[in-house]
Amino acid sequence: MIGNRVKTWKLVLEYDGTRYSGWAEQKNASRTVMGELRKAIEDVMHCPVELAGSGRTDAGVHAAEQVAHLRAAPRKSLHPQFLLRTINEGLPADIAVLSIEEAPAKFHARHSAVSRSYVYQISTRKTAFSKKFVWWIKEPLDVPRMSEAAKLIPGRHDFKRFVAKDPLKLDESTVVVVNSASVEKQDDLILFHVEASHFLWRMVRRLAGTLVKVGLGEISVQDFGNLISGRGEKLDVASWTAPASGLFLEKVNYPPL
Repeated sequence: MIGNRVKTWKLVLEYDGTRYSGWAEQKNASRTVMGELRKAIEDVMHCPVELAGSGRTDAGVHAAEQVAHLRAAPRKSLHPQFLLRTINEGLPADIAVLSIEEAPAKFHARHSAVSRSYVYQISTRKTAFSKKFVWWIKEPLDVPRMSEAAKLIPGRHDFKRFVAKDPLKLDESTVVVVNSASVEKQDDLILFHVEASHFLWRMVRRLAGTLVKVGLGEISVQDFGNLISGRGEKLDVASWTAPASGLFLEKVNYPPL
């Protein structure tokens, strides 16, 4: 796509990731969120498109606010509101584009982002209507202890104890700068919020699962701190990975366009 007719748009969308093999298109994955979005866009634009998201979400993970950029050279001018309506008409019911706006040519959904935030939802009771979006913990959880442990997460740490090896990024550094992290209780939900410049594969789910171990009293806050420091080799963090169902990409932050 070369020439003055190429335009760039910023898309914000939400999705229920239950039925998908994650956000990113994959050779061996039958259905992905990005794949469904691409089909809907190409059906409207009738031309090749460049499409990329702010980051990958794994199979079963949801997004309250995923961001993508779209570059294309359609044969005619397309108003953002027309694109919003017609693309949504072509998408499955569990994917919705919230907004579309024209963006500068240099805008990139992933590279232009300055931070991302996730929320992990833990339910303290059985729920009939939101089972797909929470992790139900039957045993009582000590929320103040979980909150105390979460306060150890912000800062620059090597999160090697909390990540799985990403087959697409085998040489990726495991050092991440976390801006904020908190645990709070809202009615029947315990919410773990975390914001950072970027996240590693399964990092948030392993942090959430380990915080639950703190809440259950199976490990101490000090044990959690040792893991954040890259120690605690005898603790099997991988087996504590929280289910995908409770995880949402909550927001992606950018400088003004």
